[in-house]
Amino acid sequence: MTHAANDISLSTSQRTANPLSQPIPSTADFQRNQQKIAQLLAQLNQIVLDKPQAVRLALSCILAGGHLLLQDLPGMGKTTLAQGLAQLLGLSFSRVQFTNDMLPADILGMSIYDQNKQQFEFRPGPIFTQLLLADEINRSSPKTQSALLEAMEERQVTQDGQTYPLPQPFFVIATQNPLQQAGVYPLPESQLDRFLLCLSLGYPSPAAERELLKGKDRRELLKDLNTVLDTEAVLLAQHAVRQVYVADTVLDYLQRLVAKTRASQEYHGLSPRGVLSLQRAAQAHAYVSGYMEVTPEDIQAVFAAVTDHRLGQRFVPAHVTGGQATKTIAQRILAEVSVVA
Repeated sequence: MTHAANDISLSTSQRTANPLSQPIPSTADFQRNQQKIAQLLAQLNQIVLDKPQAVRLALSCILAGGHLLLQDLPGMGKTTLAQGLAQLLGLSFSRVQFTNDMLPADILGMSIYDQNKQQFEFRPGPIFTQLLLADEINRSSPKTQSALLEAMEERQVTQDGQTYPLPQPFFVIATQNPLQQAGVYPLPESQLDRFLLCLSLGYPSPAAERELLKGKDRRELLKDLNTVLDTEAVLLAQHAVRQVYVADTVLDYLQRLVAKTRASQEYHGLSPRGVLSLQRAAQAHAYVSGYMEVTPEDIQAVFAAVTDHRLGQRFVPAHVTGGQATKTIAQRILAEVSVVA
């Protein structure tokens, strides 16, 4: 079972319910961006009901410059979340439905011979966009899955010895179904490590489900969304996230958590790339929450989403466990490691 975004239990409560009411070192640009972020979250929460923490983490992932993996049962709203983010952020968007007969060229593009020019010309594939939705990514073969590795890490595509840069910013939001279902291929560790966060939405509450039944179709609501942040604002926010301050005491806590992942004989601990991902995700979470400084609360909020899929935690749907909530590897580590040394 992977990280359920709305089941986070924070051990520290250093912030009020309205963080923007607190004095924070900021510029006018920061304050304007925070107002837009609050507006974006409010609109997205009207589309994806009853999942405010998942929505916040998804936006944090984008502003951290990372890729997002959504794994859950079909029909849980994964595609709706991705489409809503693309529309509200004003990003160019492509959706690719992965199938078992798909080839890497179907995603990356291919060279086609032009008889008029007497030469081969590269025809870009759907990956040449700012936000790529790789829908049901684990239904394609490992060869096709691996075609995304260079694009996700280097933001470029190499074909026939030529390198083509991807648009900036570039994100992949991938969805995958549980391994218990037929016709799926597990993502290799190298592929999983390219995703900054991994989330599962889970079933809605009865109240949210009633609103779904009585309300508009989600696809109709998506059409009504207006762009809140444009490309330039997203790039500026990504730059601001990298400036969020991380104190040495917070880094001490982060490293204690990382050391705990490496002390187990059951799984491999976090790699240096995983550690950097944890810090970047925490910075983005602090920024989205209205702060320019990371606290242990931010580390805790993103820890499971950053680490569980890297530690080999498999997603298990709630009905398989009889509806019983089971602690993930990351949640057990959080419970065992003290904030203060």
